[in-house]
Amino acid sequence: MSLTINAQIDRVEPPFWYAGMYNPEVQIMFYGKNIAQYEVTASNSIAITELKKTENPNYLFVTINTKNVAATEIIFSFRNKNQIAFTHKYSLKKRREKSAERKSFDASDMMYLIMPDRFANGNPKNDSNSKTVEKYNRDLPGGRHGGDIQGIIKNLDYISSLGATAIWSTPLCEDNDKAFSYHTYAQSDVYKIDPRYGTNEDYVRLASEMHKKDMKLVMDYVTNHWGIEHWMMKDLPTHDWIHQFENYTQTNHKRSTISDINASKTDTEICLDGWFVTTMPDLNQSNPLVLNYLKQNAIWWIEYADLDGFRVDTYNYSDPAGIASWTKAITDEYPNFNIVGEIWMHNQAQMAYWQKDSKIGAIQNYNSNLPSVMDFTLHDAISTVFNEDDGTWDKGMVKVYDNFANDFLYPNINSIMVFAENHDTNRINHVYQNDFRKYQMTMALIATVRGIPQLYYGSEIGMSGNKDNGDADIRQDFPGGWLGDENNAFTKEGRTFGQSQYFDFTSKLFQWRKTNEALHFGKMTHYIPENNVYVYFRYTDNKTVMVMMNNSNDNQTINTARFKENIKEYTTGKDILSDLTFNISKEIILEPKSVVILELK
Repeated sequence: MSLTINAQIDRVEPPFWYAGMYNPEVQIMFYGKNIAQYEVTASNSIAITELKKTENPNYLFVTINTKNVAATEIIFSFRNKNQIAFTHKYSLKKRREKSAERKSFDASDMMYLIMPDRFANGNPKNDSNSKTVEKYNRDLPGGRHGGDIQGIIKNLDYISSLGATAIWSTPLCEDNDKAFSYHTYAQSDVYKIDPRYGTNEDYVRLASEMHKKDMKLVMDYVTNHWGIEHWMMKDLPTHDWIHQFENYTQTNHKRSTISDINASKTDTEICLDGWFVTTMPDLNQSNPLVLNYLKQNAIWWIEYADLDGFRVDTYNYSDPAGIASWTKAITDEYPNFNIVGEIWMHNQAQMAYWQKDSKIGAIQNYNSNLPSVMDFTLHDAISTVFNEDDGTWDKGMVKVYDNFANDFLYPNINSIMVFAENHDTNRINHVYQNDFRKYQMTMALIATVRGIPQLYYGSEIGMSGNKDNGDADIRQDFPGGWLGDENNAFTKEGRTFGQSQYFDFTSKLFQWRKTNEALHFGKMTHYIPENNVYVYFRYTDNKTVMVMMNNSNDNQTINTARFKENIKEYTTGKDILSDLTFNISKEIILEPKSVVILELK
């Protein structure tokens, strides 16, 4: 009897899997017209532990146990009345050596954030694609501009020259929206790189090229929502695959309701289940099929593309139990894998609630399992502090001091991402009107405090942008990323004087940071700001860094005797920015709006 191979199968996800995983079970989703009418068997004595059918006959979820099974080809036979109707070959692949022990990003890294569509166009041939709706239009501020994976690969040396050791790219999976698809947060296929960025193989090549340069690739993962154009939205596996309401309901964004003991159930439900926007259906992580799909998709990308970490978008918009389970599934497979979640809140206790092993979360018997969170309260302070010339009880450098005074709330303070801006905020050079001294203080702070510093592409050459003018203004094209650009800031020769000033400072600062262990995992002692001057130390047993930041408009004389407990027997310090040596046993005069970073000798 001849067999029809792959008839009635339109999609198989995950498309393949790996042998030797910590969790030996994998749930394979087969999609095709009326596929649920079949019974399924597997070759090679592979055990099918569950055959799950839903109200939609076009889906069949087949769970197999791969324990003690070596890499192999599995033949799934689809039977109707004991007759084989068709078969499907499924690969169980060999893992990379020591895949489970992969090292992730940590506080010794500096992360460079890229919006790939706006960074560099390395392959103009993929600017538009016949299978995606929105076409290339660089003249449209919110359109597709053509940046791609090849553009990132082409400029890895530039990124590395900044002192960056990791790249966080905003999502690269397909987004087939009719407009504004360039940000790629409304994904239409989470197993496929958007063809306007390149191919899945290009993404694997990006990771490989980065690893050759000792750099780490961090994927921006979205657990909360997909795009309205996702292929499943046309034919949902189950009605409750996404959250649905009688009338369109948008999230209230009030994530404090999750931990608020006084919150109404209605408010909490709308926060968690409401849609982010009309084009982003809200995924239901409390549905076991959805949750397992998201777990396996994330693990598949780590294994397939050899990833080094995740940044998770809108982390605490997801079902709390579901997202904690998702995170644990990943860190069970990869114990050293770091995941930083976007917890966009303005209160340290509410942010610390979401970090793994939080004692605050434990009050409510909750553990997110999330290794790292983003320090949005520090971002809040940075967004105003260097425009506050007079230090008062709650203005000026006291804002920064008070932020670190709450570090005791976090279970792992070194695993906090610190940043001045990102793709959703005003650019810091707009906030400070391209005042170079204020940029220096901002970056010096990010580089020398606890946590993992993140730099947003283009800030290092003075790029500015006002969110009030629309998102496109804070996501402008990097000059030199396109053939024919008048100004190529990727090269020393192509940078203007102003761009070089920003770049040279940023590169010097973060290249130095790479070499200084006190800034990676050292302790921190800070002193109450006086006259809008903030002084703090980062130190290990054998290395000490002293940072002095004068945020006033006047010269300030610093009596170093106040800092004896940290200065100890040190007598001099070399400023890593100016290369000048300071005698720290005497008074030090700081210029207005300036920073000095001393390696003590």
